[in-house]
Amino acid sequence: MDDITALILDDHDAFRRGFARLDDARGEEQLTAVWDALALHLEIHAEAEERILYPHLLKRSPSEETKEETDDAIRDHNKIRDAIEAAGRAKVGSDEWWKAVWAARTENSEHLAEEEDEVLPDFRRHADMRLRIDLGAQWLTFYGEHPSGKGLTFRDKDPQRYIQEHSKE
Repeated sequence: MDDITALILDDHDAFRRGFARLDDARGEEQLTAVWDALALHLEIHAEAEERILYPHLLKRSPSEETKEETDDAIRDHNKIRDAIEAAGRAKVGSDEWWKAVWAARTENSEHLAEEEDEVLPDFRRHADMRLRIDLGAQWLTFYGEHPSGKGLTFRDKDPQRYIQEHSKE
């Protein structure tokens, strides 16, 4: 089985490649094909982090730093969701669509940097490999149980309510 941090980093790499593919896509058909897959993956990934990684971090270490990191992550996910929703309301390839896609890209890039530079290194330093593999198995199970986002509802979350609910034992 895989370590959850490796699985998260694999997704991060896929997001970077997806946004790069948008740079090369031409015409509405190509843009739609690339964007639809990328947007769905971003949504599923956010849900997986919110159900597996961040609840574990809050229970393991309910420090102010962990709460701040989680608050920031949930806010980032909300901004990405909002940009995906805005792109969905616009004509693919239009200026409005590109503005929304660019907002998703910018928010995602900032979020990935924060996780890769702060959250994941700290987690790797403090979590043993058994835990990382156990959470990786939960990650893979989550993706397997929700192919193409089946059964998931992609909605913004209130960061403070989320932290309060997931900090409880």
